Amino acid sequence: MEQEEVDNADADSSLGDDVQSSTASISSSILEYRAIQGRTFHSARHPTEYFTPNDDRQQESVDLTHHYLTVILDGKLFLAPISEDPKKVLDIGTGTGIWAIDFADMYPGAEVIGTDLSPMQPTWVPPNMIFEIDDATLPWTWSPNTFDFVHIRYLFGTTKDWTALFKQAYRVLQPGSWLQSGEIDVDFKSDDGTTDDVPGLATWGKLFAEAGKVMGTTFYVVAADQQRKSMEEAGFTDINVATFKVPVGGWALDPKLAEVGRIVHATLENDMEGYTLMLWHNVLQWPKDEYQIFLMEFRKAIRNKRVHGYMTLRYVYGRKPE
Repeated sequence: MEQEEVDNADADSSLGDDVQSSTASISSSILEYRAIQGRTFHSARHPTEYFTPNDDRQQESVDLTHHYLTVILDGKLFLAPISEDPKKVLDIGTGTGIWAIDFADMYPGAEVIGTDLSPMQPTWVPPNMIFEIDDATLPWTWSPNTFDFVHIRYLFGTTKDWTALFKQAYRVLQPGSWLQSGEIDVDFKSDDGTTDDVPGLATWGKLFAEAGKVMGTTFYVVAADQQRKSMEEAGFTDINVATFKVPVGGWALDPKLAEVGRIVHATLENDMEGYTLMLWHNVLQWPKDEYQIFLMEFRKAIRNKRVHGYMTLRYVYGRKPE
């Protein structure tokens, strides 16, 4: 698939004054989006390869994801027992900024910073909220002992060295403060065998597994118990693990899980192309004429009410010792 890079004329204006506060030196190249089959992605010149688009359609799925994660946590934004009066909070991989904005609204006395590769966050935000364009896999430039809470969510497929990432968080956290990481494995499982040998789901799982090998990272952080291991290696203590089944579709008998499943289904239906386009065409270079067949099979699989598939979500949080 040939790749055409295009300038995004609105990119600079969408940042507003936040350009000045970025921890990284923002060159115009970072603000040049590239187009792949009509979808926009972050700059090809950026050192980290992120596999989903940054356009409006994908942003809708990001916000839906935040919604189902909040439902899973019974309306909570986090599990870590953070200070009741946090002063400075960092949200890594903030995406549309929806978690950071909600947190800033909940804690008006805290300064909240959200970072991401793409400037796709809204302009109108709480007065205690700022966004910065930064790559979390590069050295962080904040001073040691700066933050009361570091929140990291859904960096699967982007992070080659989780221990190095968590060491960065350890350094910038104040003693006694918490890091929380939330990740999901994107393959489909079932407790009754209904996901076995389903063509669309099998191809979906293989796509992410093979793409991770090529990219030198993994989309299956939970299966590897990567979060807990890397937090231990980074020096965190009092590590807690919470694992959840995330249904796809409204098949679950439990009303809350059925609601989660409906939202997850809507998330995937909204932009299954966005999650797979770059991996299929650019990373793995699989046959172009088979891509639409795959999407059709995958759509059929997640619409089948007899398929009781779920993904595995894991939150891990640990404390920097006093």
